[in-house]
Amino acid sequence: MPIPSSLVTLLVGMALVLSGLWVGYNVDLLPLDASANAPVYDSLFRVLFSIGTILFLGIVGLVVFSLVRFRRRSGDHTDGLAIEGNLLLEIVWTAIPAVVVLFVGIYSYDIYERMGGMSSLNDHSAMHRMPGMETMEASVTTADPALEATAPVKAPRVWGGIGTAAGEANVLPVEVTAMQFAFIFHYPEGDITSGELHVPNGRPVELRMKANDVIHAFWVPQFRLKQDVIPGQPTVLTFTPTKAGSYPIICAELCGPYHGGMRSTVVVHEPDAYDAWLQKNSPVAATVASAAGNPTA
Repeated sequence: MPIPSSLVTLLVGMALVLSGLWVGYNVDLLPLDASANAPVYDSLFRVLFSIGTILFLGIVGLVVFSLVRFRRRSGDHTDGLAIEGNLLLEIVWTAIPAVVVLFVGIYSYDIYERMGGMSSLNDHSAMHRMPGMETMEASVTTADPALEATAPVKAPRVWGGIGTAAGEANVLPVEVTAMQFAFIFHYPEGDITSGELHVPNGRPVELRMKANDVIHAFWVPQFRLKQDVIPGQPTVLTFTPTKAGSYPIICAELCGPYHGGMRSTVVVHEPDAYDAWLQKNSPVAATVASAAGNPTA
């Protein structure tokens, strides 16, 4: 007794779905996750990877099956069957992609909102309640000095911030300046300027970013965070590191002929090691060390 085609289709569909889910949740293509943002992003990636695997296997499998099953037989020179249409099939292959696209759109929006991407649209006043923004706002000036006092200041766009509340007392503020072709980091707490970003593990960090020339992009793959740095439009990126180590900072926006070399490093210290770095690199400590090494001076 031949197996009904509907049952075969059902079994093949179940096999495709199970194979896609297994690949999506067992094949890891992402780098180390080192921030509180990463698990949220990774869950979206696994879903998209599973859907992509199901579509790839299904389409390639159907093409290979069709090439074998419906190939022209030796000595057969007749025309193919004149098959006009199948309403049920057309409804199915229209409805399934529509449902998949709708699901991916809604789920992606939810992830983006949970990562803080919609905060600037949902709560305009939240950006003005953020601490220490006066320095960044003062950097946005007009070409005419006479109009600086009355010129409206663009509100910074807030992105990121998993587990970080605006105005939280324990947030570490860092001012980031992007220029061709380097990132400069300034720590208001210790008046330290560095070419590397040093942060303590487990403490929320707030990057207050501005660009001096063209559009740049601050990207740390291990943090799953990327934010444009736009001239005249300060942006804020918040994150909480979760694993000590050194991770690359990459400019992900084409910013000039040496764009590929615009890289830096974020060093995540344990709290005690970060305090030691802060003490060692503060201007007061440097002055004391210089005086100790040169008593005459």
